[in-house]
Amino acid sequence: MGESWFRREFLAPRRLAFNVIFYGLHFFFFGYGWHSQAVNTKLAALNALTWSVWTSRGAGLVLAFDGGLILLPMLRNVIRVVRPRVRWLFPADENIWFHRQVAYSMAFWAMVHTTAHYVNFFNVERTQVRKQIALQIHYTQAGGITGHFMLLIMVLMYGTAHHKIRQQCFEAFWYTHHLAFFFMIGLYSHATGCFVRDSVDPDYIPSFPFYSTEHCLGYESWRFVIWPGILYFGERVYREIRARRATRLSKVLVHPSGAMELRIIKPSFKYVAGQWLFIQVPEISTLQWHPFTITSAPEDSYVSVHIRQVGDFTHALGDRLGVGPSVVAAMTKAAIKGSEKDEKTGLTRGDFVEIDASNVSLPSVRIDGPFGAPAEDVFNVEVAVLIGAGIGVTPFASILKHIWYRQKRGNLGTLRRVEFFWVCRDAPSFGWFQSLLQEVEAAQADPNFLRINIYLTQKIGEDMLWNIAVNDAGAEYDPLTLLRTRTMFGRPDWMTIYGQMRQAVESGQYIPGSKSQLKTKVGTYFCGPSVLAKAIKEATLHHTGPNVEFSFAKEHF
Repeated sequence: MGESWFRREFLAPRRLAFNVIFYGLHFFFFGYGWHSQAVNTKLAALNALTWSVWTSRGAGLVLAFDGGLILLPMLRNVIRVVRPRVRWLFPADENIWFHRQVAYSMAFWAMVHTTAHYVNFFNVERTQVRKQIALQIHYTQAGGITGHFMLLIMVLMYGTAHHKIRQQCFEAFWYTHHLAFFFMIGLYSHATGCFVRDSVDPDYIPSFPFYSTEHCLGYESWRFVIWPGILYFGERVYREIRARRATRLSKVLVHPSGAMELRIIKPSFKYVAGQWLFIQVPEISTLQWHPFTITSAPEDSYVSVHIRQVGDFTHALGDRLGVGPSVVAAMTKAAIKGSEKDEKTGLTRGDFVEIDASNVSLPSVRIDGPFGAPAEDVFNVEVAVLIGAGIGVTPFASILKHIWYRQKRGNLGTLRRVEFFWVCRDAPSFGWFQSLLQEVEAAQADPNFLRINIYLTQKIGEDMLWNIAVNDAGAEYDPLTLLRTRTMFGRPDWMTIYGQMRQAVESGQYIPGSKSQLKTKVGTYFCGPSVLAKAIKEATLHHTGPNVEFSFAKEHF
């Protein structure tokens, strides 16, 4: 297991190139900071502290570099524009992953820098290099104050960034991450204490940056790392202005299992299938923005998102819309039944309830986006494998709709076949997009172009099993999904699925008219939990060969 993880994370060709450049730059800056301090004759008195001051200076320079670098993957609008051109150089589709790598690096070098400085302050007091004692340097000078302030912010931000905390209490993650503004202020002002100097006392001046560079001999790295901060601040201002453009919530539909579909009208909002956005409901919170995948197609007259009620924000939104437990329970009961229709409620599994705007006033909403995602590229491959797990199916609703529209226009680009997999834990979830899947399935002139594969992973009760058996006997449609495609039970065997796909492609049976000597590109686009993503990615890597190239991309927010 360890060797497999090491190979995947460090020895895969693109990861290897990234790691060499990324860590190479870090060690270069550390070595440069160490060496520059050690050979500077003006700092001979400070160099009497030897390795501790050299280490703190090298690590400090690395932290300055990371302080600028960590904001670059958060320039979402810039990434959306440059993404098609820089994917080969920069992991644009994995900007959150890149952001985390920089954060991990900052955590490591912050420990190195802080530890070295604690040794420095002990040695400063012992050798009398400075007139101040260690406590004064720690808590009365700019370097010590901003340093401890940034450490406190890092503890709060890192502590709430864990995926379990993020899922259970997104608000904690959201609010603490906005402390990054104060962290950056601390970073840019960290050197104003003039700790690195060739004089006994700090050489302060009344104008910015409030210290004289004649005697204060720091690296002045803030002059360079402040630019990503300015870019990020500018983008946030632009996003705030854009989000304030006219927006109206036109309709709310409630699907089985409590999934809410919000249909929003915003004429200025232009997007591509597979992209995502941030949404804010000011009545619930004027500060919180939550990410959701766009489920409508660009050809639709509205922008829609599907929201499952699982957290504080989504439950608050459900309560605001009057979608109480009774409505959700009734729809879920209808969806679970094996019969096609519930006699009491009159609802089928694909039915939804529309919120009556005459009884419930719809809240105002704001949306920010769109932002790029890997699934945008489905029309650049010959075979697109779309895999959604649970509510992770949402980006593919938009893509399947868009494919449907493009089929009508006869404009599918290089796309020649689509494999759609939907892995669900419970039967009511099938109602989320049942009507869409029925329409797309019925519209297929070529039955081989789109293949729908639906897996139910929950343990089936005896009553439900009996209902399925009774309704499935001789029926044209599947009793759970009402599709022609039959539901499969259990977890998909991805190794077998991709192995069979590769054999079919190489034999020329999968894509009509394809030649075995030509390389076929099969793009896999996944949205769902990381555990499942790992298994699918391993299958794509295992079965990639000279004639079939499997690629894998995961949706990240």
